[in-house]
Amino acid sequence: MENNSADKQECEPAAKHWREQVVDLLYWRDVKTTGVVFGAALLLLLSLTVCSIVSVCSYIGLALLSVTICFRIYKGILQAIQKSDEGHPFKLYLDQEVALSEDMVHKYSDMVLAKLNKIIAELRRLFLVEDLVDSIKFAVLMWILTYVGALFNGLTLLILCLIGAFSCPIVYEKHQAQIDHYLALVNNQIKDVVGKIQAKVPGMKRKTE
Repeated sequence: MENNSADKQECEPAAKHWREQVVDLLYWRDVKTTGVVFGAALLLLLSLTVCSIVSVCSYIGLALLSVTICFRIYKGILQAIQKSDEGHPFKLYLDQEVALSEDMVHKYSDMVLAKLNKIIAELRRLFLVEDLVDSIKFAVLMWILTYVGALFNGLTLLILCLIGAFSCPIVYEKHQAQIDHYLALVNNQIKDVVGKIQAKVPGMKRKTE
């Protein structure tokens, strides 16, 4: 038990650090970094709509190799002309340690396992109807997704989710007051409808805590 609590305490700072980095990306704190990440991810997904994942990976590998080989040859010729001895142009990166440590693997695997267990417990609660209202909401969501799946394939949904993830946070940040106002109106309407249904249908009232 003590080891588990210690591991959890070690995972929390790392998870917080990653969350902060993701938030900085989604809110365009560094426009250059976010632009590169968003552009690369969008280009990758658009490429997958045209080519297979094997072809896309092969083209990316060929592009990287073309750049590094040309740069290696260029630096070699330049050193030969200048008669300098600068060594390998990528020596700095070749000397860096790239192996994953066991502590890092255990740390992030524990984080993933905790999230996975939480998802499994939530799905069990929904499918076994621990709370009737929540299970009905989940069923409505699944029903809506059947129509979404009929309109879009998985790759198109990923592209739309990527665009939404990089655009919605910044839009919300700029127009937070108006968006919160309309969301509150919608939320109140939903609560009224759910309250009326709970009052009329037996067994749909939530358990009192």
